[in-house]
Amino acid sequence: MLTLQYIPYHEFAPLTLDDKLKRVLKSVKLDKIIIIEGRLDAVEESELIKRTMQQIDKKFKGIEIASIDYDFRSLDLLDKVKKNIAHFLLNRKPGLTIVGPATVVKEIRKDPTKIELMTLDKKNR
Repeated sequence: MLTLQYIPYHEFAPLTLDDKLKRVLKSVKLDKIIIIEGRLDAVEESELIKRTMQQIDKKFKGIEIASIDYDFRSLDLLDKVKKNIAHFLLNRKPGLTIVGPATVVKEIRKDPTKIELMTLDKKNR
């Protein structure tokens, strides 16, 4: 069975870096695909990759990760300004991050407006 776990921004953002990484890795090791509201910053993403590499063994083969920004290009100038002010005031990182176990996620394709995630059949894992 494929399990998706959504983590809203208001639950994830206040956590320390260590707690964020523990939460993600704990769920991914249980073969869950995590959908995080907001982007991981460069430090968070690089530390997640580093810790993942340290924990790889016969049971845990690693992670696949992808992030995407919301596309504000189609909005007019006033709407863009409103969105940027709202994100600034709420201290939000617009976008979405997906993290999944390498044994479940076959491939992640992304372009500026969407992410496609392909999974492996259970018999192929």
